[in-house]
Amino acid sequence: MSLLKTDSTAPPQPPKTKTREWADSLIFAIVAATLIRWATFEAYTIPSPSMESSLLVGDYLFVSKLHYGPITPQTPLQVPLTHQTLWGTGLKSYSDLIQLPTFRLPGFSEIKRNDVVVFHVPHETQYPADLRTNYIKRCVAVAGDTLEIKEGQVFLNGKPGVTPPGLQTTYFMQVDNPNDEVLTALRSQGVVDYEAPGGLPQAVPGPTQGTYGYTISCTQAAADYFKKQPYVKAMTVLQPQVQLFPDVADFHGSTAMSATPRNWNLDNYGPLPIPKKGQTIALSPANAAIYYKIVARYEHNEGVTWQDGMVYQNGKMLTSYTVKQNYYMMMGDNRHNSEDSRFWGFVPEDHVVGKAVLIWLSTDPNADFWHKIRWNRLFNIIH
Repeated sequence: MSLLKTDSTAPPQPPKTKTREWADSLIFAIVAATLIRWATFEAYTIPSPSMESSLLVGDYLFVSKLHYGPITPQTPLQVPLTHQTLWGTGLKSYSDLIQLPTFRLPGFSEIKRNDVVVFHVPHETQYPADLRTNYIKRCVAVAGDTLEIKEGQVFLNGKPGVTPPGLQTTYFMQVDNPNDEVLTALRSQGVVDYEAPGGLPQAVPGPTQGTYGYTISCTQAAADYFKKQPYVKAMTVLQPQVQLFPDVADFHGSTAMSATPRNWNLDNYGPLPIPKKGQTIALSPANAAIYYKIVARYEHNEGVTWQDGMVYQNGKMLTSYTVKQNYYMMMGDNRHNSEDSRFWGFVPEDHVVGKAVLIWLSTDPNADFWHKIRWNRLFNIIH
């Protein structure tokens, strides 16, 4: 039997320099952080009030990729730990020379109704799909549902849906005399205007001459409280006048009216069927605008155009289409102050990033240094 012998005359390897040790440690840390961020959890912050009062501006969240399963990158040529631009600059942090098909790895949960979901906003066109702006909303309807909103109440398949406890509506609160008592009451009920000094709404003229009040977004409980106060003369629900999906659809940079205008509003919307993978849909002038972006953008079909109120592919009118993936409707809990699926339509499954699960920090942008942290929100589970 022979034994391998080491060459005792070989010179010993020189020790790593401090610079090399630091470089190796930095590379390992970047690779580990990138893998964790992609496959397990990622931190996000809430920049706008569209989910109030369930989530507040200044909440810091952990979003789980494990629930629905992480998605493989579509744009692999990207500086690690960046999204759209390099830190502190307007320079692109990626190259779109290589675009790969995306696949979702197995997760331990499906996307469910009432989940709070982070997703890439689908209507952006200046970025690849996996680098579009991240939105956070509540999933109000899943693939196969029929969604309808009546007087602000969500109905799914003809039955009332679950109302989130933090749901907000926008009101004009008419008062007899705008004063500090009113501002104190607004503060006590958690009413915030992040664009106003100190975060409190400013008094504005009412709809009739000589009246004054405040435009506020608040929960039903807060509205009921204000209705009982002697200084409140009226609480009127405000209905923003906006054009919604699918009455106006963005067709490759132009705007085209749906063949059958529906005149829906934020509180009275639908019925709208939510497309499901494998479903074959008969296309007609009455519904083609609903499905155009699915056929033309989200499912990567070639040669798709919009002509005379119908969808065409390679010059041939499509009279039916089989859906390739599931779709969802996402809405903010601050229902009159949320740009969501009611404006731009369905969220494709391959745009879903993960489920918001935990608030690990919350800071009040309007508070002073000593009251900056909202201690009662730390480590709250998101419902």
